Amino acid sequence: MRILVVDAFTDRAFAGNPAGVCLLESPADDAWMQAVATEMRHSETAFVRPLDVPDADYELRWFTPVVEVALCGHATLATAHALYETGTVPADRPIRFQTRRSGVLTVATGSGGLLEMDFPTMPAQPVEVPAGLAEALDVSVTGAGRNAQNDLLVVLDDEEAVRKLTPDMAALARIDARGICVAAPAAPGSGPYDFVSRFFGAAVGVGEDPVTGSAHCMLAPYWSDRLGRDELTGYQASERGGAVRVTVRGDRVTLAGRAMTILDGTLKV
Repeated sequence: MRILVVDAFTDRAFAGNPAGVCLLESPADDAWMQAVATEMRHSETAFVRPLDVPDADYELRWFTPVVEVALCGHATLATAHALYETGTVPADRPIRFQTRRSGVLTVATGSGGLLEMDFPTMPAQPVEVPAGLAEALDVSVTGAGRNAQNDLLVVLDDEEAVRKLTPDMAALARIDARGICVAAPAAPGSGPYDFVSRFFGAAVGVGEDPVTGSAHCMLAPYWSDRLGRDELTGYQASERGGAVRVTVRGDRVTLAGRAMTILDGTLKV
């Protein structure tokens, strides 16, 4: 079967967040999909197959090297890009993905080559700072939030503090969270971004995720409230880096970005 590697949230190769995309023709065994994702070793590998149901066009599932996850933004972007680029779906037709725990997600082509994804917001609610979190991040943490996806949000005062983080991944893996997102307002004059972030998913087999679409479902409502605007651009300041444009619409958020295919091949097992 056909399998691709797509760099998401970037317009150049070897940047953004790479995802495997496996184009299935029929249902696949869970253990087999997990084995493929483990072999691919990307933060997520997506498995997509056509459906014949009224409210969705494809089933979409996402696996890290160790677990299946409930929501993944960059691998959804990569999957839509693959379906459009291979001609499987016409460029002028939105794609409706049925997911197991995140409802129906829709992706459509936007202006300037952007792909626009309609996702639920996942706002973080204030919680007590988990024991060991500040030590694991090696920064002062004065507050934290947690969302329905069990991601933690930590907001620092300045961009440079986020960029210089060198967390203890083993210690982060012991924190009760799917992932830990650290963010800050973009430094004035530093670029066309409103906020910067990094995302660490040690507990689910992803040390630092290069660009995390699902985290922006949490970041978008936070920064929209704080900055008083519904349209924002975030930059995830990992080694690869990538930009995510967000538009908050009530309890939904549009995540927009670009993608590039860097590998297109055949899976023989």
